[in-house]
Amino acid sequence: MSPRWYEEGEEPDYRFTLANERTFLAWLRTALALIAGAVALMQFVPQFSVAGLRGVLAALLAVTGTLLAAFAYRRWALVQRAMRNKRPLPMTWLPFVVGWAAALAGAVVLVVALATVR
Repeated sequence: MSPRWYEEGEEPDYRFTLANERTFLAWLRTALALIAGAVALMQFVPQFSVAGLRGVLAALLAVTGTLLAAFAYRRWALVQRAMRNKRPLPMTWLPFVVGWAAALAGAVVLVVALATVR
């Protein structure tokens, strides 16, 4: 069963459709990696010296991964629809959010790691 918009416009070159699908799968793979990172952090990393920090970092990773998974299909559909109707591809904020969430998590882990070395 296809969405109604799938009949709009004309069929794009299959190479672009497949490239859009590969991008969608890459977003899902990244989302699963973020969620797996959250699980690994909670299950295998000992508590940090700052109470609750491990849980906050795991929550940041899990929420980012969950939102990314939720918005990946929407992004795929918007791009597919734009290609079918020969419109410019829509902008997305997903790389910005995922990049900053990962950078924030990495910075916190780095600070904690440096604090434990002393």
